[in-house]
Amino acid sequence: MLMQRTLITGANGFVGQALCKTLQQAGHHVIALSSKASGSASSANEHLQCDIRDTEALAFRVAQAAPTHVVHLAAITYVPASFENPLPTWQTNVMGSVNLLEAVRRHAPKAFMLFVSSSEVYGATFKQGSTLDENSPCQPLNPYAASKLAAEVAFAEYFRQGMPGVIARPFNHIGAQQSPDFVTSSFAKQIALIEAGKQPPQIHVGNLEASRDFLDVRDVCNAYRRLLELAERPRDYPSRVNIASGRPRKIQEILDELLGMSQCHIEVIKDPARMRPSDIPFAAGNIQLLQQLTDWSPTVDLHETLADLLDHWRTLVAHSQ
Repeated sequence: MLMQRTLITGANGFVGQALCKTLQQAGHHVIALSSKASGSASSANEHLQCDIRDTEALAFRVAQAAPTHVVHLAAITYVPASFENPLPTWQTNVMGSVNLLEAVRRHAPKAFMLFVSSSEVYGATFKQGSTLDENSPCQPLNPYAASKLAAEVAFAEYFRQGMPGVIARPFNHIGAQQSPDFVTSSFAKQIALIEAGKQPPQIHVGNLEASRDFLDVRDVCNAYRRLLELAERPRDYPSRVNIASGRPRKIQEILDELLGMSQCHIEVIKDPARMRPSDIPFAAGNIQLLQQLTDWSPTVDLHETLADLLDHWRTLVAHSQ
């Protein structure tokens, strides 16, 4: 069997680093592509540097990598930033994706493409309050989600022309090393700072009533690994697949669990600045299609994920000035 040479864009990010490790452990020859010099930040056999907005540089890197598989993670993912500065979001998430598609078409035409989109593409459809499958309408509510949907359209067109691949729509994934821009990591960081006496015993929060579908990043990466195995099958698989737990949890429940791991008495303060203008009350995904295609199911308990996340922040805070 031909060695799987898997190129991962955005390899130096939160998910990228976890995926490099997952695929390397599964026997892939991992080629990590990052916009900045990554050094040994991620587990990979090779490290390449390139801004995906640079058409010619990206084409050169893809030719150099000669991948059999490509996972496209590189993106601007923080929703508030997409409102504040939409142009880089569109340039990176849409044109960066088209640059990659063209580079693969020209230099690695047989490579299997896995595009990591987002459950955010469903947007306003979540307001119906039910668990959504892949046939649910896409109604983005922010520039990030809109850019991801536009990139999906580009990938679907290349797939229609014969490029092998699939689009993943992951729901909220969490774990150690995630940016504190995201809700669970924000909670964990604040608790660690309070425990260390570096923040008053108050935690600032946004909307705690919203329900979200949370997964451990390691489970998400294992789902990506299983989707890459579709490359060995005839092209009769669907083009878009949800990755979710199917079990929504209130943000309040997540916060309570994290607070329960601390010995400190912590006051919860509602912060209007942390409320999203397009917040939706309920978001959860149907994973029947993913389970039909693979034998994947989540294996990491949410309590374990949150404990790992809090311990990660405790360690960072302890080593900070």
